Amino acid sequence: MTLSVAISTACLALSTGAAAETWKMAIGDAAGGTQYELGKTFAEQIEKRSDGEITVDLFPNSQLGSEQDTLNNASMGMLDLSIIAINNITPFSPTVGVLTLPYVIQGAEDAKTLTQGEVGEELTENTIRDAGVRILGWAYSGCRRLSNSERPVSSPEDLDGLVIRVPKNEIMMASYQAWGVNPNPMAWSETFTALQQGVVDGQDNPYITIDAMKFYEVQDYITDSCYVFSLEPLVMGEGAYQALSEENKELVKKAGEAATQHSYDYLQETEEKIKTRLVEEEGIEITEPDNNEEEWISQATSIWPDFYDSIGGKEKLDHVLEVLGREPAPEK
Repeated sequence: MTLSVAISTACLALSTGAAAETWKMAIGDAAGGTQYELGKTFAEQIEKRSDGEITVDLFPNSQLGSEQDTLNNASMGMLDLSIIAINNITPFSPTVGVLTLPYVIQGAEDAKTLTQGEVGEELTENTIRDAGVRILGWAYSGCRRLSNSERPVSSPEDLDGLVIRVPKNEIMMASYQAWGVNPNPMAWSETFTALQQGVVDGQDNPYITIDAMKFYEVQDYITDSCYVFSLEPLVMGEGAYQALSEENKELVKKAGEAATQHSYDYLQETEEKIKTRLVEEEGIEITEPDNNEEEWISQATSIWPDFYDSIGGKEKLDHVLEVLGREPAPEK
């Protein structure tokens, strides 16, 4: 099922004042998740602000390809818009990886502070330079929670023997390796089937994503962890953006800002309700990490120095930590 509110294939028509356009937006997650909420709100804002001259068709559940494929297609002008997990931008624009280092972002307020301030502006410029796409908005999905089908997990030692799916992202793989696990990197589109068939025992994602993707059908246990905060940028190819009229550039910018604020509000309104429903209606057992997650944190943050070079230097991370009111990162 697609939602119509549109944006075009060529984009050039917008700058010449031609007739109504319909754009395609790829979404990795299913309808009901934060990616879809961001996309739906952006589409509604575009239609409203353009007086119906621009509409957007939403294609959830990776209908238009994997997230990395849709990012590539957007950068080459073959797709209008895509919403993708931030870890799938990192291979193309490594400095964005500063937001996926374990325990840098420790909650929604941290995520909002970084993405809507100077750090977010700099990362947007970097993705234009490195990946050929422009970030128009952000979906805030929440802390990534570890789920599995075998047993409660409260400490890194409890992971022993479990096969955990992770995205194909070096930082996230290194986090699990620091906990003594050899993770299984796997495309998002393959994850549910792999869990269902027992190819992997677990994965990590926010409560909202676990619910939207119905992972509760194949997972029994969740650890209430927060090693990474899940952000999903909405991107548009820079060539397509530059082809817009100045009026429509501003329209797209304002639609992205409104959708971003809605995503933050949506997370605040729904996360606890979903967590409660997973326990009461789906029978999920939720386990708190031991000792306020101290062991998880100390082991995972030990990988930070390994990625200083790829994120643009230790000073980049130090600046992010300063913005959040925290101490500088350890030396390499």
